Amino acid sequence: MTTISIAGESISRDDLDDRAHALAVRLVGCGPVAIDATPTLDTVVAVMAGMAAGVAVVPVPPDAGPTERGHMLRDSGALPLPGRGGPNAVRLPEPDESAPALIMYTSGTTGAPKGVMLSRRAINAGIDGLADAWGWTADDVLVHGLPLFHVHGLVLGVLGALRVGCSLVHTGKPTPSAYAAARGSLYFGVPTVWSRVCAESSAARELAAARLLVSGSAPLPVPVFESLRALTGHAPVERYGMTETLITISTRADGERRAGWVGVPINGVRSRLIDDSGTDLPHDGETMGELCIAGSTMFDCYLNQPAATSASFDGEWFRTGDTAVIDEGGFHRIVGRTSIDIVKTGGYKVGAGEVETSLLSHPAVSEAAVVGVADDDLGQRVVAFVVVNASVDESTLIAHVADSLSVHKRPREIRFVDELPRNAMGKVQKSLLLET
Repeated sequence: MTTISIAGESISRDDLDDRAHALAVRLVGCGPVAIDATPTLDTVVAVMAGMAAGVAVVPVPPDAGPTERGHMLRDSGALPLPGRGGPNAVRLPEPDESAPALIMYTSGTTGAPKGVMLSRRAINAGIDGLADAWGWTADDVLVHGLPLFHVHGLVLGVLGALRVGCSLVHTGKPTPSAYAAARGSLYFGVPTVWSRVCAESSAARELAAARLLVSGSAPLPVPVFESLRALTGHAPVERYGMTETLITISTRADGERRAGWVGVPINGVRSRLIDDSGTDLPHDGETMGELCIAGSTMFDCYLNQPAATSASFDGEWFRTGDTAVIDEGGFHRIVGRTSIDIVKTGGYKVGAGEVETSLLSHPAVSEAAVVGVADDDLGQRVVAFVVVNASVDESTLIAHVADSLSVHKRPREIRFVDELPRNAMGKVQKSLLLET
């Protein structure tokens, strides 16, 4: 029997459908509704109810501050979800696939967060493409403990399981012990989760019986990729996407898995690389350019921001703002955000991720983040923020990078910190580093 378990509370799929439809009948004809997206069954019921009624759901992070929460509610016009529905469900006809499903707010690295309008059609296309890429079926048991206000945890991790028809175990928190105890066949995690799993080798070894380990939402450091493979016997699947595009590129379960690379476009998605003038760039595994995406998983618009929506597209192509390389076989490597992860120094373009990988290969370095800092001579200088687990000096780490990469890619400065600032999905918030 297919079951859904969220933080220890379980329900059958049939009973979950009943609860959702009981609430959905009260939502028909409503405008957007806001939910406090806690890791609970109530959150899952609310999202399912909104989709059944053809009403957009706004998942609000439980830890959102008053300014962020107020912006989301005012911008979307969403009202709090009206109750939980009665005991007797009336089955509603399926809404049209163009109906709104979710309004998900971006992180707002520049200005206030933007509301991303996602349709049922886009969500279904994204899930179906990943089911094909990962061999994901109703026989799987999906395990994760990711937040239910992001694409990874909510769209992939809940709606994905419901559409595919597999059982779901949401662990409440993504701890190594909880992952080990869940006995799943398919696991989702962000790099921070996988790093912690690897740090508890006994928990990691319990995942050897799984079919597939998937990592996303931020680049997976190569040392963590290799540790997972050594401890579990599984080379993890990496994938790439954005709130606006959902997940568009992934390593396939039946294909090559290459550390630091995120694979090929899923069914229904196309990609291209362009330079600053919009000219197509070669797929040679070395040339860096802005990644553009087109296909069936695309968002409808930024809510109330037609100018921002228009500026994000070049015809049918969505400009991701991410720099990538694509090799001759169509494999993609994400270099980083064009605005912050490409350091323009002394006439060179340096990808922050490449320098971070080099730093992480030093045994004394636990975490690393590289940024470009304004420099009168170089334009920008490469600066690395590192968390260490043993004594090491700045010159040693600089020389370590210079020995493994081109000399111009070496950090000009190392700043030692106790921790790197991260958001709920484990992404390093480099804008905060630049403020220090």
